[in-house]
Amino acid sequence: MLKNYLKTAWQNLRNHKAYVTINAIGLAVGIAACLLVFLLIQYETGFDNFHQNKERIYRIVSAIKTPEGMNYSQGSAYPVADALQLDFPQLEQVARIYARRDKQITVLNDAGNAAQKKFKEQVFYAEPAFFNMFNFPLLAGDPKTALSATHTVVLSQATAEKYFGDWHTAIGKLIKYDNSPVFKVTGILQNPPANTDFPLQVVFSFKSVLQEDISTDWAALDGSLNTFVLLPKSMSAPQFAADLNAFVKRHTPAEYANQGYQLQPLSNIHFERAFGTFSGKTFSKELITALSLIGFFLLIIACINFINLATAQAANRSKEVGIRKVLGSSKKQLILQFLSETFLITLASVVIAIGIAWLALPLLNQLLQISVKIRPGLALMAFLGILMISVTFLSGLYPAIVLSGFNPIAVLKNKMTSKTVGGFSMRRVLVVFQFAIAQILIIGTLIIVKQMDFFQNAAVGFDKEAIITVPMANDTAGRAKADALKIQLQQQAGIKDVSQSAFSPMDQAGWDDDFIFDNATKKAGFKTDFKWADADYFNTYNIRFIAGAPYRPADSVNGFVVNEMMTKKLGFKNPEGIIGKKISFWDGKIVAPVVGVVKDFNGYSLKEAMKPMVLSSNKMFYRIFNIKIQPQNARQTLAAIEQLWNRTYPDFMYEYQFLDEKIAGFYKQEHQISRLYQLFAGIAIFISCLGLYGFVSFMAVQRTKEVGVRKVLGASTGSIIYLFSKEFTLLIGIAFLIAMPVAYYIMHRWLQNFAYRVDIGVGIFLLTILIAEIIAWLTVGYRAVKAAVVSPVKSLRTE
Repeated sequence: MLKNYLKTAWQNLRNHKAYVTINAIGLAVGIAACLLVFLLIQYETGFDNFHQNKERIYRIVSAIKTPEGMNYSQGSAYPVADALQLDFPQLEQVARIYARRDKQITVLNDAGNAAQKKFKEQVFYAEPAFFNMFNFPLLAGDPKTALSATHTVVLSQATAEKYFGDWHTAIGKLIKYDNSPVFKVTGILQNPPANTDFPLQVVFSFKSVLQEDISTDWAALDGSLNTFVLLPKSMSAPQFAADLNAFVKRHTPAEYANQGYQLQPLSNIHFERAFGTFSGKTFSKELITALSLIGFFLLIIACINFINLATAQAANRSKEVGIRKVLGSSKKQLILQFLSETFLITLASVVIAIGIAWLALPLLNQLLQISVKIRPGLALMAFLGILMISVTFLSGLYPAIVLSGFNPIAVLKNKMTSKTVGGFSMRRVLVVFQFAIAQILIIGTLIIVKQMDFFQNAAVGFDKEAIITVPMANDTAGRAKADALKIQLQQQAGIKDVSQSAFSPMDQAGWDDDFIFDNATKKAGFKTDFKWADADYFNTYNIRFIAGAPYRPADSVNGFVVNEMMTKKLGFKNPEGIIGKKISFWDGKIVAPVVGVVKDFNGYSLKEAMKPMVLSSNKMFYRIFNIKIQPQNARQTLAAIEQLWNRTYPDFMYEYQFLDEKIAGFYKQEHQISRLYQLFAGIAIFISCLGLYGFVSFMAVQRTKEVGVRKVLGASTGSIIYLFSKEFTLLIGIAFLIAMPVAYYIMHRWLQNFAYRVDIGVGIFLLTILIAEIIAWLTVGYRAVKAAVVSPVKSLRTE
């Protein structure tokens, strides 16, 4: 019986190739979009799921109460791990891992006295317990001892091959970073998977970092230091969280009572932007929900498109249905017959969709800088199976019921009404729903693009054009040569200004601390952000003073420059009032007067609120050169800078980054999501237009005689086109009225994630309805004109 249904269905589909093609394309595009969303969500939710004890691994994160709210960090103080092991011996494992970015790795010869290659890497320091807690297997070396001694290092397989050619020969080889002592390779890590927030390529022994100047202060949080614990099976997370609160009170000085620690499950790390990750990427659960809904609605409008086209085809199938009924076919048999046709179209669409997704995946991976692949497996097979069954019933059941319900007498007498064919009101509802979804995506995309343009072009309070930042040789010898190099750079014809600093004016990295103001008996009730920079920093970035002047050129602190917000937070209505007041940091180790006030500028990305800021000179903390160049001679100037650098620092790699490109990188994920939404909006419009085409086709078939009568009575082609167009124009208008409040609510909530954001103006909604109407007119224009120019004699002829 089933074979007979499928055979008959195949024959019927062969007789309606145009209908099948349009339907299959619409469904395939919708299914492909849904499949891509599924693969993306499967990838993002799979981060660090491969660790055997993932359910019992927690990160100790910091949470600090401030007058403005809570400040969160993934970092902790160095003594925390040791104290946890002493206070909670029942913990199975406690491990620290510490990250540093952009470190120069020098590959040495076997004697360890000559450089062979140089690379820039993100490096880690890890305790041996880290590899007991996490499942990052070693291909060579013993995970229990590989990092137990100082000056040992473990490399990933890919990194070992990059450094030495063959990872099998890497054990015992020598490397160093910056001007550190020599490290011996004692282990080779299996390459970490793409979906991990621990991009481990170079991992030094944690004992080595302890040889450096590390603070043992419980209040000194380091955002690059992560502390992890593995809870025993007998201990619950809420139980340990309560113990952790008591632990913090026991060890933290009373003056830092606002500083606490929380437990963050490993499974939550990839989704919490407030804390961050070593990979620098997070993917919020709200975004996963949004993408899931988008994928679902794209599939729904693809099914609606199928329904519209199927019921539009009803008039062509009506006599077939009438004859089948006269010959004894039951309604149930007809429904099964039409569902069989839908199943075959859906099956073909799924195959085409897999091909579309396979072709689109490289573009999606490039856009989002991820590594998603179509891997056959139970989850994928189950998803496709459920998808195919769902689409078959969603798309085919209503048309099957409509087609099977024709009155055979009315059909054979050619007296079928519009109500008989598919329920005209239902078709209107479906078209409105399709275009409501499409317009919600259009509005959302326009607002996201507007916000991205704002990030890119907003005034930030300093010059960012034609300025490059060059990382310094960060050691004692390198800092000793920095002043001489600065003088040589200032003498170059293509260079306007040069300064040294710890950070650029707008930077993702930061340094904040408590302070005492004007000889007060206690610390101020808020922290301030530090920007260590020399006196030329203000000219280089054209940072404007509103009171006082820059501090004098010096290697150490001789005065402070603060921003407007700092003066306001301290209660000064006039910026001049703070000049001469003293600020004390680090328990009185640094004390100096305020010598100037600068106009507020954004020290972090525009996603974050502006903070109180203090600037001062301290050569020990400088990490970058800030170089303002003449744009017209940029290529020659950059080449001259590189020559000077290589002559001054022959052992260090030269690299630079334009500041405006660096700032644009702060909004990289938002830009990627913007491009993704544009893609989905385009897909929604495409599928909706196919459905609209079906709607107009239906109207054309149903109103053929009406058009003929109107033309005989003198109606023009334009009036006939208007007859067809006014219907869908009204429906798209209704869809817009539905889409507008929904889109406003969703995007208003999304914009709350940013401290600085655009307004949702009426122009965006006017542009949306204009885009929707133009696209719709272009879609139905051909079909409407075709119906309008048909000879009235042909229109009025009956069989």
